Amino acid sequence: MQWYIKALKNYRGFTGRATRTEYWMFFLFNIIFFIALAFLQEMLGMIHLLTPLYSLAMFLPALAVLLRRLHDSGKSGWWVLSCLIPMVGFVILTVFACLPSEGNNKYGSNFNY
Repeated sequence: MQWYIKALKNYRGFTGRATRTEYWMFFLFNIIFFIALAFLQEMLGMIHLLTPLYSLAMFLPALAVLLRRLHDSGKSGWWVLSCLIPMVGFVILTVFACLPSEGNNKYGSNFNY
């Protein structure tokens, strides 16, 4: 949960680096919260408003942590535009997000966890 909160607090931070743990924990908690909201909407018979609002609210934090993750693996943030390529772009970003952290690079020094 600390990684999720850390990413939310740093939602304007498009520079610097994010570890694999920070990125994937943020991703995991986003999925868990999204599914919980979807179940809540269905159980209460609500119109489907919570999940789109949550997705909209999480857009900037998710983009920021993805860009920082790309920086940590030594890739430019411009690689995020590869998601515009149907099916292939998602695979490219997933592979880059799984790459290990580089040592010190132009985006900052390597952190030790």
